[in-house]
Amino acid sequence: MVTIGTMVAVAVDGIAFGVFLALLGVGITLVFGLGDVLNLAIGAFSVLAVIFATVMLGRGQGLVVAILVALVAVTALGLLIDRTLLSLVYRSEGEERILLGIFTTLGLVIFIDGAVSNFYPARYTLPLDVGVVPVGGAAVTGSSLVIIAVGVAMLLVLFAFLRRTFVGKATRTVFQDERGAQLVGVNPRRIRTLIFVLSIAVAGLAGIVFAFGSNVSVASGFQFTVYALIVSIVGGVRSLTGAIGAGLLLGIVNEFANFFVGSYVAMIILFGTAIVVLVAKPEVIS
Repeated sequence: MVTIGTMVAVAVDGIAFGVFLALLGVGITLVFGLGDVLNLAIGAFSVLAVIFATVMLGRGQGLVVAILVALVAVTALGLLIDRTLLSLVYRSEGEERILLGIFTTLGLVIFIDGAVSNFYPARYTLPLDVGVVPVGGAAVTGSSLVIIAVGVAMLLVLFAFLRRTFVGKATRTVFQDERGAQLVGVNPRRIRTLIFVLSIAVAGLAGIVFAFGSNVSVASGFQFTVYALIVSIVGGVRSLTGAIGAGLLLGIVNEFANFFVGSYVAMIILFGTAIVVLVAKPEVIS
C-alpha cells in the first residue's frame, strides 16, 4: 500500500524534475522568442557543463567552485558560438532564419557529441552528500530539495533581470517590437547575444542540477533537448512563464507516472501531452 509519506516524496521529486525541465524550457524559449533560432544544441551545452564541473572536481576543486567555473566555461563557449555560427544565421529573416538555425545547431550537436565522445565517454554525476531529509512524515531526497532551491533561485534572478534592469527592459522591448526598440536606440543584435549567452548559462545549470541525482553522459544531450522542446511546446514557445508552468506540470506528471507505471510509459505520456497541446492549440508554435 502506498503511504502519504511516499506520495509526498514522489511529489517533491516531481517538482525537482519539473524545475530541471523548466530551466531547459526557459533556455530554449529565450532564444527562439527573441531571435527565431531553435537551439537544438541546448542539451549538449547542459552535458558540457557537467563534464567541465567533473574535470574541475578531478583537479581538486570544491563542488561550488567547480560548478561556477563550469558555468563560466560553457557560457564563454556560448558567446563564441553566437559571434561565429549564429552571426551567419541572424543575417537571414523569417522562415529562412528558423530553418538555418535548426540545421546550424543540429550540426553543432553532431560536432560536440563527436568531439566529447572521444575524450569523455563515461557517465558522470556530481557528488551531493545530503542524503534523505525528513519532512513531516515523509523521507524526501535531499538532492531534490537542493535542485528546487537552486533552480528557483536562478529563475527568480532571471525574472528580476528581465523586469528590474534597463537591459532586461530593453530585452523585453525587442521581444515585443524590434522595430520600435531600434527607434529608441536598442541594438537587437547585442541583446540577442546577451540572451543567447544567458540561455546557455541556464541550460548549463539545468544539466548540473540534473547531475546531482542522476548520471549524465554525452548521449543525455539529445534527451535533454527533447525535454526542452516538449516543455517549450506545451508552455508556448515564446512564453517564459508558460515554459516554467509546463516544466513543473510535466515534471510532476512524469514522476508519478514513473512511480506507478514505469519510465517507458512516462515518456509516452510526455510526448502525448505535447501532441494534445499541438492539436488543441496549434497557435502556440506560430
